[in-house]
Amino acid sequence: MRIGCLVLAFALTGCVEGDLGRNRTVVVSTHPSATDWRDEIIYQMLTDRFANGDAATDYRISPGALGRYQGGDWQGAIDRLDYLEELGVTTLWISPIVLNVDADAGFDAYHGYWAVDLTRLNPHFGDLATLRELVASAHDRGMLVVLDIVTNHLGQVFYYDINNNGAPDESVSGSGTVSPVTRISEYDPDWDPRGIQAFTSLGESGPAPIRFFNMPAIFRVPPTPAIFREERAYNRRGRIVDYGVPEQVVLGDFPGGLKDLNTLDPDVQEALIQSYVDWVLETDLDGFRIDTLKHVEHAFWQRFTPEVRRRLHEAGKDGFFMFGEAFDGDDALLGSYTAPGELDSVFYFSQKYRVFQNVFGQAGRTSEIEDLYALRDVNYNAVPHELGVGIPPRDALVNFIDNHDVARFLYETPDPRALRAALAYLLTEDGIPCIYYGTEQDFAGGNDPGNREPLWWSGYATDGETFTWVARLTRIRRGYRALTHGTFTLRWVTEHVGAETDAGMLAFERATLEGDYALVVINSQGRQPGRTSDGAVMTVSRAEGEVLVDVLSEETFTVGEGGTLDVPCDVFQARVLVPVSQRIDGL
Repeated sequence: MRIGCLVLAFALTGCVEGDLGRNRTVVVSTHPSATDWRDEIIYQMLTDRFANGDAATDYRISPGALGRYQGGDWQGAIDRLDYLEELGVTTLWISPIVLNVDADAGFDAYHGYWAVDLTRLNPHFGDLATLRELVASAHDRGMLVVLDIVTNHLGQVFYYDINNNGAPDESVSGSGTVSPVTRISEYDPDWDPRGIQAFTSLGESGPAPIRFFNMPAIFRVPPTPAIFREERAYNRRGRIVDYGVPEQVVLGDFPGGLKDLNTLDPDVQEALIQSYVDWVLETDLDGFRIDTLKHVEHAFWQRFTPEVRRRLHEAGKDGFFMFGEAFDGDDALLGSYTAPGELDSVFYFSQKYRVFQNVFGQAGRTSEIEDLYALRDVNYNAVPHELGVGIPPRDALVNFIDNHDVARFLYETPDPRALRAALAYLLTEDGIPCIYYGTEQDFAGGNDPGNREPLWWSGYATDGETFTWVARLTRIRRGYRALTHGTFTLRWVTEHVGAETDAGMLAFERATLEGDYALVVINSQGRQPGRTSDGAVMTVSRAEGEVLVDVLSEETFTVGEGGTLDVPCDVFQARVLVPVSQRIDGL
């Protein structure tokens, strides 16, 4: 009967409530979240694109049309946990789970960012029992599960009734000569700092009322919780037209009609906090990846994150990791969201652009790594949050090469060797690595939705060069404590990008107080072999005569007089050197 109800749910919302609606059952957490999130390797999965395991959820899919549903679901993720385990990831980041406006303007909400009801599940992905099974099955394998959430906006749940005729209209007026051409869309009007105004040919008549849709066949209905059906729950200023204006960035609707929430309203804050806390307690999740940080006031984060931590702590759920996305290369802006009382971490977008794009993607100067690293102590909080994860945000940045919002690395740099060199850096540097699904399969899609390919196109092969490279690096990262807990000290970077012997070379040490040690050396470019010398020779913190072994090639290197070490690397080659005495067989 469950299958029949699910199919009908797309036309009859009452059936969804009975079958997929939340029963308010609280799961008492028996699985602890990470004791130290630096030990984790995150894998970002778009649920709709990862694996299709339940034909009952395949309603209104359009295979191959990447702007529409493709059929992935939570059962598929359960069925492919072996694949993730072989890859070596330890934390699974899943797409938003809540009910969405299902379709709008010819596109689908397969990504999960068009919420309409924070208390019900998206039936395209499965039911509550299956979601719980996914989390429990991951926990049984020693994996954690992070949920993607959105607090900035809902989907296009209402229109601005600018002309007060009770219907959503779009119109174009003006000749372009005698009068300017003007476009008016009541679905997605342009920004107005006063709020969207009603008007007719006679002139303006005050704030435009908002009217909620009632299209249950695609879940485009008045939103839930109930506060979201009140005008005060929204900023109602229209869509952002200039991302250089801070007021628009924080208070404007997202282009496409996504309605910006008034996140300073206490009732809106409470609805968001309690809705997402409930999902943690009902499914035993381990963390939140939070969307669109920079579009929400800091005052909201200063209430949301401490309150989530407090409520989860009282329920016995500690170590819950909250990290967010501020889609911006401004390092100071990113760091601002880790201030006391805010998030545990952010996605390291400044590194994505300055290191993975400029250095590894475009053969830029490796000294840019040093320039960026110098900003850590300036821009990021160096003190762990109360009831947080016990790690300073400065030391827990989430590192990534690409994701669902930017073109894949191989689209912009179509050389898998460059990608593998970047992966070597990602999986040996400090912080928490995050791998975007499909990277291990050399996916090379362009911007959204081209970068959101179904993983089943790859056949889930585990013998490809990039897959096996990632699997080996994840084993090495987990095996050598220096690579997760060690300090990070740059030993060689260069301004050179030409024919010099060290062009593209970088080296850094990772070391713990307990004596764990690793030296990572990478040639980040493909023009020529390189080495850690150019007149002068690199010095390291090891004693003269000590022998280091490269665990990737099995070659050995002996530290010279004064701690010098000249390490050669072929194009795009990476080395991980450890003392022979610390060598672990089998990795």
